[in-house]
Amino acid sequence: MSDFNFLMLHAKLAGFKLLVSANRIGCEDEFSKMLHDRLMAGLDGAIRSTRRIVALQRELIAEDDTDGVISCQLQGEEEVLARRTLVLLDELEIDYFTYEYRVNDGEWHNALSADYDGIEISYPTTVSVSDTEIGPLATIIHDCAGNRYCHQRGARRLRLS
Repeated sequence: MSDFNFLMLHAKLAGFKLLVSANRIGCEDEFSKMLHDRLMAGLDGAIRSTRRIVALQRELIAEDDTDGVISCQLQGEEEVLARRTLVLLDELEIDYFTYEYRVNDGEWHNALSADYDGIEISYPTTVSVSDTEIGPLATIIHDCAGNRYCHQRGARRLRLS
């Protein structure tokens, strides 16, 4: 069992979710509302994971785990939470082996193009979004990113080359 305090993490994540929810009230445009909604959905998932971990820790303390099933489940849940990433904007996935890419788990697109000059490989690129574009949510994201089990990715917009 990890010595990390998942109950405290649960409280922090719930606090961040409350801040995001309150901050969403002042949203004026759809982009900002979408960011808030995606962050709240990601925080919901992380909160559910911490609840499962705390429940498994409680079960491990209360019961005799001679066969190690609860310990294995607990370790798996901790690993799942550690790998969890909150994708706020567009997620770009590139398969360099097949020269294909896709955006937000959509259809795969071929990055190869050919003409009389030869073959060209053109993948879209990601462009960072500034804190001013994200607005007041940027402060909450930076505070949340300081946690051991809270990672955000995808604070980017895609630029198709």
